[in-house]
Amino acid sequence: MKVVVIGGTGLIGSKLVGKLDEHGHEAVAAAPNTGVNTLTGEGLAEVLEGASVVVDVSNSPSWEDDAVMDFFRTSTANLLKAEAEAGVTHHVALSVVGTDRLLESGYFRAKQAQEDLIKESGMPYSIVHATQFFEFIKGIADISTDGDTVRLAPAKIQPMYSDDVAAAVGRTAVGSPVGGVVEVAGPDVFQLDELIRKTLADHDDPRTVVTDPQAPYSGAVLQETTLLPGPDAQIAKTKLSDWLAQQQ
Repeated sequence: MKVVVIGGTGLIGSKLVGKLDEHGHEAVAAAPNTGVNTLTGEGLAEVLEGASVVVDVSNSPSWEDDAVMDFFRTSTANLLKAEAEAGVTHHVALSVVGTDRLLESGYFRAKQAQEDLIKESGMPYSIVHATQFFEFIKGIADISTDGDTVRLAPAKIQPMYSDDVAAAVGRTAVGSPVGGVVEVAGPDVFQLDELIRKTLADHDDPRTVVTDPQAPYSGAVLQETTLLPGPDAQIAKTKLSDWLAQQQ
């Protein structure tokens, strides 16, 4: 099976290409640095020739509200049109648990727009909603920092390892289109402010974490369960403590 991975040279995409190759599929990494640009359409027709499945794990180079909306709308529309012309039979997209509950955020409005285009396209599809990756925990602190203070809500979060994300997307890609959303999450639930407080302390980071229920997360105010998956989510095996030990 030929599977084209849009964003195939990034964190998730590169892992996904490797996993698909290991299982005997023809996985093709498609990204601007391989000559495929979903914003302009460059290289799309060529790379999709003979493809059965397209997996979109790409991300916007800018998170500014207008730019990220333009990226997901334009790239998704171009991709879906090219897929229909090429006879692709399954479109898979990676998105985020809680997207529809985070629409105060420009980034998540753009992700919702992407999902809506896919659902309305008539293309057989599956959308994988993943929780935040372990690799981006420090990044949450960075975007929530003002001076030496990190303001975070006491919301619950269930992060997961990027390898487990790639595995879940791969399983979905080689299966039948679900015509809906598959949720995946890590095995443990943390309180966001406490998780970041511990992470910074473990790295001897002098910043102070302040618990603030109104602190925004990518521009959106969180309720306690905003970032948590539903009861039917697939639960990955890798625990944060195991991943941290692996990093050392």
